Amino acid sequence: MSAPKFHSLKDHFLVAMPGLRDPNFRDTVVYLFEHGPEGAIGLIINRPTEVPMARVFAELKLQCPEEVGRRPVLLGGPVQPERGFVIHRPATRRFESTLQVSDEICITASQDILAAIAGREGPEASYITLGYAGWGPGQLEAEIAANSWLVVRADPSIVFDVPFEQRLAATTAKIGVDLGKLSPVAGHA
Repeated sequence: MSAPKFHSLKDHFLVAMPGLRDPNFRDTVVYLFEHGPEGAIGLIINRPTEVPMARVFAELKLQCPEEVGRRPVLLGGPVQPERGFVIHRPATRRFESTLQVSDEICITASQDILAAIAGREGPEASYITLGYAGWGPGQLEAEIAANSWLVVRADPSIVFDVPFEQRLAATTAKIGVDLGKLSPVAGHA
């Protein structure tokens, strides 16, 4: 008998369900940019920090456009919080380490994108995230089966256009769910 076909959730949102007690993920929306039999990687897109993006540019001795510098750095997840990623719309130029996840969302892990943004040659919309969320083989699937996550097809407008504090509600509204009306206790029929 052959193994069941793997269904990737790459380019999907994970919404933390009310019963998920881990404080790292309470009330979060995670954008999955990798998902395969070997595990999954994503970025939290609704947890801004108090750190403005201008501080990251200053540490790299780059001067960024004022409107970019005012944006907050996002807490991307609890794994390797010193590691940075830029989640962005596609750009006309290529960067050293970019993963084009969908037609409208890319993830770049190389610093050359920051120099491009500073020189006004970067992508139209972007956010710096620190850290990421990661799952080992089968771990995410087990958490979904345990009712820890709600899976929703990703929407670039939520990533780039919706205010941070509205992203959770906007994501669940896409599928007609109001998290406030859900029980934190999972049930399986």
